[in-house]
Amino acid sequence: MDLSGIGAVLFDMDGTLVDSDAAVERAWERWASEYAVEPAAALAIAHGRPADQTIRRLLPGLDDAAVAVAAARQLALQYDDLSDVTATPGAHELLSTLARSGVPWAVVTSADVRLAEARLGAAGIAPPVLVTVEDVREGKPAPEGYLRAAALLDVPPARCLVVEDAEVGLRAGRAAGAVTAALKGLDGDVRLDDLEQLARQFEAATTGS
Repeated sequence: MDLSGIGAVLFDMDGTLVDSDAAVERAWERWASEYAVEPAAALAIAHGRPADQTIRRLLPGLDDAAVAVAAARQLALQYDDLSDVTATPGAHELLSTLARSGVPWAVVTSADVRLAEARLGAAGIAPPVLVTVEDVREGKPAPEGYLRAAALLDVPPARCLVVEDAEVGLRAGRAAGAVTAALKGLDGDVRLDDLEQLARQFEAATTGS
């Protein structure tokens, strides 16, 4: 796909820019044991969604206050679990390519700001724009986060590339009217093996090679 018309790149965080899959799984497994939920059921739907959305699906009988408590507990299990959190393959190369090309970028995540800053910091990534679950009324698959990031970068959503590794995030990108790039075998306008591949595509688009 020709990326020369892309004016900004909007990244998901977990599993896209930051390899935190093991930490996410550990937290959900421990939370599931505390709340008498089958861990596999939690892991099957948790990736890419705000914690409260996942918990409402797993425990539909909880009221809003109980959901808030359960979501806070789930996030608390993740805050300090950074031992194996790193940048994903090709992430730093891609961000360097975007900087050389003058293409602005942002991170749009279902994490809260404390967790996002902790994981991005562990991965050595400092986004110029960060949109977290605390900045939106509706998390993914609603498009609000990606629309907000596009507005903050002053780039029309149709000229933004949303990079995601979860179907729920790709749905958010499509709903925002953005071009989508999909990792982990998912289907997007661009299908990626890793971010290094996207770096090469941007390099080719900006140099004309």
